[in-house]
Amino acid sequence: MEIRPDIFFIIVGAALVTFIPRVLPLMLLSRITIPEWGMRWLSHVPIAVMAALVAQELLIEDGRFARLSTNVELIAALPAFWVAVKTRSLLGTVLTGMAALLLLRLIFG
Repeated sequence: MEIRPDIFFIIVGAALVTFIPRVLPLMLLSRITIPEWGMRWLSHVPIAVMAALVAQELLIEDGRFARLSTNVELIAALPAFWVAVKTRSLLGTVLTGMAALLLLRLIFG
């Protein structure tokens, strides 16, 4: 099997573009001590990212705000959120959200 040089360089370039942004910050940050306030601030980043992703899926439809009166995904997210807060169970949260969405789609078509 022949390896074309242009395809090889594309693969190597893609690997570097993926590898460098992940490893470089890790190497730099492992050499310094982050203050306590910085660590507290960084602990909120995953929650903020997840909230932004979920909010976009629940509130945006075709590039516009979805109508809240017909947004079954948002209504189904409410019991799932309640289960997540009360039980801290990922499986319970996912199952509750799926069951709620299934029921709402059966009812409201």
